[in-house]
Amino acid sequence: MKRLHVGGASPYDVVVGHGVLDEIQGLVGAAQRVALIHADGLVEHTEQVAARLTSYQVLRIALPEGEAAKTVSVAVDAWEALGAAGFTRSDVVVSVGGGATTDMAGFIAATWLRGVRVVHVPTTLLAMVDAAVGGKTGMNTGAGKNLVGSFHEPAGVICDLSLLATLPQAELVAGMGEVIKCGFIADPQILELVESNPAAATDASGAVLAELVERAIRVKIDVVVADLKETGGADGHPGREVLNYGHTLAHAIERFTGYAIRHGEAVSIGCCYAAELARLIGLLDEATARRHIATFASVGLPVTWAKAPFEELLDTMRVDKKSRGNTLRFMVLRGLADPVVLTGPSEQMLRAAYRGIGGPS
Repeated sequence: MKRLHVGGASPYDVVVGHGVLDEIQGLVGAAQRVALIHADGLVEHTEQVAARLTSYQVLRIALPEGEAAKTVSVAVDAWEALGAAGFTRSDVVVSVGGGATTDMAGFIAATWLRGVRVVHVPTTLLAMVDAAVGGKTGMNTGAGKNLVGSFHEPAGVICDLSLLATLPQAELVAGMGEVIKCGFIADPQILELVESNPAAATDASGAVLAELVERAIRVKIDVVVADLKETGGADGHPGREVLNYGHTLAHAIERFTGYAIRHGEAVSIGCCYAAELARLIGLLDEATARRHIATFASVGLPVTWAKAPFEELLDTMRVDKKSRGNTLRFMVLRGLADPVVLTGPSEQMLRAAYRGIGGPS
């Protein structure tokens, strides 16, 4: 078991290891009621968590699976349930599920009574290395993904790697999109671990994946402690926005497909796009751009995209959270672990980069 500490104004611990669900009561602490917000259909894992909360009054709130959970009607239903149960500021929300469940449970906790404590129990690789840590919550609208939300740090996170044993392999591979992203933006050792043995990197029971999870979480901790609310980093570092590497195109692809594509798959494509854009502009060397394609593809992630007209994706990218007014901003690299914000690239260059990853002219 590893206990990774997240410092800052609201410090908390991220517990990582096999069979660590017993740590949950210590993270929940003193409370009378626990709202167990879980993905509908996630029966086994929800029961495992509920069995460790018997000293509390447990209110179960089931959310739709996937991005369907992240709507205002789902939030309203949850708020009504909390109100009917007399849920107070001294009570605690516990989330059990993947990234969408974590995002939405965090948002519900952030907005109920202007903020109650939340403990996350992520059940997917994606949620462990991305959604559960850092306090960013999100809800979708018709205009795009995660455009409504708040910053609400958890009281603790439990990443029980044993839960990954039941995860479909395609979901495990998709989660590697966020892991490999962390390698490019901050920790090249992640890339070396993946490249040296891609099969071990996607073995849920192996030591390699455990190290990858820990390294990816440490990357996120370092970033969010330095810049919790995306106000910018020190010494020219982009700050928390660096975690959005690849996400500008990824979110546009997700919206175009009606969220049928997995988030990590879209991030893989988006990172390859950002690398190609940086290469075309002259910021990134060709070898590192090609390494994006090779490393993501080595674990079975997609690295090309040709299923949408560029104009439709561009319209969605214009409402990306990093945009300022009418100006698009992209997170790109000048080299390994050397991120920078690219402001206002020309439409011609954006289109050329899209063609570079297989997009239609």
